[in-house]
Amino acid sequence: MAEEQSELDERIIIKDQHIKEIDLVNRDPKHINEDVVKVDFEDVIAEPVGTYSFDSVWKTSYTTFTVSKYWCYRLLSAVLGIPLAVVWGFLFALISFCHIWAVVPCIKSYLIEIQCVSRIYSLCIHTFCDPLFEALSKICSNIRVALRKEI
Repeated sequence: MAEEQSELDERIIIKDQHIKEIDLVNRDPKHINEDVVKVDFEDVIAEPVGTYSFDSVWKTSYTTFTVSKYWCYRLLSAVLGIPLAVVWGFLFALISFCHIWAVVPCIKSYLIEIQCVSRIYSLCIHTFCDPLFEALSKICSNIRVALRKEI
């Protein structure tokens, strides 16, 4: 009985990993669109001092802009939101698949192969270059430079 309960708990945990509760109030919790699409009427249309239209025109323009932006966004998201979600889901799944099954294994394989080459390269450098540079340093170690100011 305890084993069946633990299996059931494990299935619930696995299911919870794939189903995520979404917040219908705060739809941008990570603030990724904070400064990009936050456009209000005042950000687009403004009348400088001395060139004011009629108050009724200004109020109607504001209402028209706000309502048309709101409903246009809602209609576009209703028509294109789900198909674009499928496209973006497929694209990010493809990127994840390529990263998991191609990029990381290639990088790991490269690092394994380059480790062997780096050992041979290091051995060659230490064998041939170290004695040469040590000899050059001993030759140049007795060089003295004296600066004199001549008038």
